[in-house]
Amino acid sequence: MKLRGDDPTAMKDFILDVQNKVNELKSLSGSIPDGQPKINNKRMEFMLETICDIKNNKKRLKEDPAPHTRLKKWLQKLHVVDVLLRGLKWSILLDPDKKGQWWLSGNVTSATDNVVEVASTIDREALEAQKLLNLAAAQRMNTVARKAIFCIIMSGEDYIDAFERILRLDLHGSQDREIIRVLVECCLQEKVFNKYYTALASKLCGHDKNHKVTLKYCVWDHFKELESMELSRSMNLARFVAEMLASFSLSLAVLISVDLSNPKQLTPKRVMHFRMLFEFIFDKPDALLWNIFSRIAAIPEFEMLRNNLEFFVKHYVASTSKSAAGKFKIAKKALNNVSGVLM
Repeated sequence: MKLRGDDPTAMKDFILDVQNKVNELKSLSGSIPDGQPKINNKRMEFMLETICDIKNNKKRLKEDPAPHTRLKKWLQKLHVVDVLLRGLKWSILLDPDKKGQWWLSGNVTSATDNVVEVASTIDREALEAQKLLNLAAAQRMNTVARKAIFCIIMSGEDYIDAFERILRLDLHGSQDREIIRVLVECCLQEKVFNKYYTALASKLCGHDKNHKVTLKYCVWDHFKELESMELSRSMNLARFVAEMLASFSLSLAVLISVDLSNPKQLTPKRVMHFRMLFEFIFDKPDALLWNIFSRIAAIPEFEMLRNNLEFFVKHYVASTSKSAAGKFKIAKKALNNVSGVLM
């Protein structure tokens, strides 16, 4: 039916030729030797009936042709329908370095004449893509969106490349929220902490404030799992949150979900995790440390949080070394920085 719509005259001529041939075979059916195909078998009769229905416009497409129609009109506006592809070689089609209007026959000379070499490169890339998909499945990336995000993050040349490719996914709603969650999970799975993930997360948060909200809820979810979390994951989470605080993608208000002065919540694993978090923060320059703690200083709603932070840092971090004690003094002054002056 699509062929009939594209060229009704050619389709009509084709159908008439078929019907003439059938009539000719019917007239000679008595003289066909045994073992030769006959026209009265069910498959041939079905095909002839279908062709007859197409001729009489009785058949209808099950799918909606509207998208194809719009695409065809769009291509016609671009004059793409005038492009002739019959003169192209495989080496040009497979050449990754082709430039200009390569689809025009004779317009560009391929730099790659060895089709086998190009094909082997494509095979290697396909194999790497399959390995990433298998790794995504192993990491419980169980939706198409999560798999796509995972593959982009893990195969990015750098955080800018990954950021641009993620934007091209054009995800919306709940799928968009999967970006940060997959990113954090990838970071926590690493054996050694990699700042690539924090650079990408900061870039995403700077691009869209919704990613900041998702990041906050994602961190809260991981805080709930601290008691059963492996040491490497806990350390990576502490480093990740510290870097997000340093880039101001998160504020210390993210710790409002944890009561750092409640002995019942301060289990050994939780104490160890948050002590690592503040030690990583204290490794930052004094000016940056001042700004991190000053961000929650002038907000009345965070008074209890400021008290809890001061209690925890004083008892579990400042007492470990002289340098930590010095950093605590800066943090304590910053928490009382009601004027909000930043360095």
